Amino acid sequence: MTEIIEPEIIQVEDIAVPNDDWKSNKLDKLAGALAKAQSEMKGAEKKSTNPFFKSGYADLHAVIQACLPALTKYGLAVVQGNDYCTKTNGFYVTTTLLHESGQWIKSKIRMPIGGKSDAQAVGSSMTYGRRYGLSAMTGIAQFDDDGNATRGITKQYVADKAAKQ
Repeated sequence: MTEIIEPEIIQVEDIAVPNDDWKSNKLDKLAGALAKAQSEMKGAEKKSTNPFFKSGYADLHAVIQACLPALTKYGLAVVQGNDYCTKTNGFYVTTTLLHESGQWIKSKIRMPIGGKSDAQAVGSSMTYGRRYGLSAMTGIAQFDDDGNATRGITKQYVADKAAKQ
């Protein structure tokens, strides 16, 4: 007599996604918690002023204030770190969003180091990278009037362009 083997039924939610370097195998708990947190988040307020461009912008602290209370309420935490790659001569800021279940996602952004490449320039790049990474990871909207500095736009450039028109 031939034995009949019943096929095993696999539930879709039990299928693990291949482990990528930017996320955990599963994201269901993190995604649900993030959706709840985002429903309570407000945009980041422009509380800082760039005296060079006479403009307001949402600084890193404003972005943290806009998202952290809702994130922690739903078991989410953010970790940000930096590294330097000698092969590409690149400075990177990594933002990782963690859920209490152990699920996580991360994003890495390469940041330019402008100016004299001194500690001030590195610190400025770190702050920009952290602000942009956190905003992107959490879906926080911000208005950044001081982003001109990262594109090399100076007061002289603006004045020269206005004079030509």
